[in-house]
Amino acid sequence: MKAYLFASLSLALLLPGCAAAQTASAQAATRTLQDEARAAERPPALPPVVVPTIAARYPHDPRAFTQGLLWHDGALYESTGQRAQSEIRKVRLEDGAVLQRTAIPPQEFGEGLALWKDALISLTWQAGVAHRWALKDFAPRGAFHYAGEGWGLTGDGQSLILSDGSPILRFMDPDTFAQRRTLLVQMPDGRAIPQLNELEYVDGSILANVWMTGFILRIDARTGIVTQIIDCRAIAEEIGAIEPNAVLNGIAWDAKGRRLFITGKLWPTMFEVTVPGME
Repeated sequence: MKAYLFASLSLALLLPGCAAAQTASAQAATRTLQDEARAAERPPALPPVVVPTIAARYPHDPRAFTQGLLWHDGALYESTGQRAQSEIRKVRLEDGAVLQRTAIPPQEFGEGLALWKDALISLTWQAGVAHRWALKDFAPRGAFHYAGEGWGLTGDGQSLILSDGSPILRFMDPDTFAQRRTLLVQMPDGRAIPQLNELEYVDGSILANVWMTGFILRIDARTGIVTQIIDCRAIAEEIGAIEPNAVLNGIAWDAKGRRLFITGKLWPTMFEVTVPGME
């Protein structure tokens, strides 16, 4: 009888403790699941970082202060900077030979370059002038005017997209250069990214070189969210530049051949690279 009473009493005393332990465990599990759910709802701080693979190397004029770069119909088109040295060039990929060139007014500092129909559009840094050049012979076809600085330029088939060193990209009417809309470029967690420079449009994304860094951002052209960081620092280190301004700056996409080219200011090499997700 005593044994029974002792067992009954012990069970009565233990049961509340077990229930409390089970309740605490359930509450902890619930909190864990809630935390995981909230974490899943929050965007990651950084998108994936990828390293490009070098597919080929080509000669590039080491005196070219590259500002804009594009590929069209089997050739590279390049804009260069520096006052009294800025120009537009048509360049042969295989040996880096300049096939055609024209000077930008000597008081202006050349910047980004884009193609629209049968004309090249080139920006200037602080002059607020975008020049139009005939694609065939680089004959001048007038100019547009815009507010603020001009850094990089590309096109998505409907608008020209302009960077000015801020986190905001401007979408311009190709025929009038009137601003249509803007796009804030930011990381998935909402941090805005300034110093956007040379641009290239690729399959619904905008590639943007971040000035004075070895990184290219892949940006969703609809939302402005950075979806990929392309780490080109090893390529820049290969150049071994001593000049502080000899930084990564030049992106060109061969849509037909699915090839990506990158170079930099005063670089002796043009690189063809393969980037995961852009093959």
